[in-house]
Amino acid sequence: MTTLSPDPALKLVLGSGSPRRLELLAQLGITPSDIRPPDINEDVRKGELPRDYVNRIAAEKVAAVDAATDEVVLCADTTVALGRRIMGKPADAGEAAQFLYALSGRRHKVITALAVKRGAQVWHRDVQSTVAFKQLSDTEVNAYLASDDWQGKAGGYAIQGPAGAFIPWINGSYTGIVGLPLSETAGLLTAAGVALYGDSQ
Repeated sequence: MTTLSPDPALKLVLGSGSPRRLELLAQLGITPSDIRPPDINEDVRKGELPRDYVNRIAAEKVAAVDAATDEVVLCADTTVALGRRIMGKPADAGEAAQFLYALSGRRHKVITALAVKRGAQVWHRDVQSTVAFKQLSDTEVNAYLASDDWQGKAGGYAIQGPAGAFIPWINGSYTGIVGLPLSETAGLLTAAGVALYGDSQ
């Protein structure tokens, strides 16, 4: 992977409206100079596999964000995959319930793809983690749905919220499951010349 020299003058643009990704970036000492969520079509293509899907969406997101020469753009996309089935953000509580019952008592993958752009150069990475759900009761599912924590979450849940009580075991990156794998994000930003841990801000 090509690594550029650190440039304290570089500004980071977060191409995501996710408050969780903003909070995770803060753990690297970074406050983006701007937030520009791109507006792209995130529909799944026929026959598209989960890993191919998230990498394509992350790449399309970063390509859709306009940036100045002194800006680096970070975009990410996260999906929940049960086998070949892609579980995006549920449209309503009914679909969220379908997702939760499908995940109940099973293991699934959470894949987050990253894309970082500086000028014409783009760095890509994806991180796959495995998450185990316990067998869920109707009471647990209904209580979670009532919390509204499922809204806007891939797979209809967030590990850092009340659904964390449903998850006895993970294998992989906890921050990747939340939506921004910090180790890999730090690596890509460093490669793009972004100074981390407060050096550039």
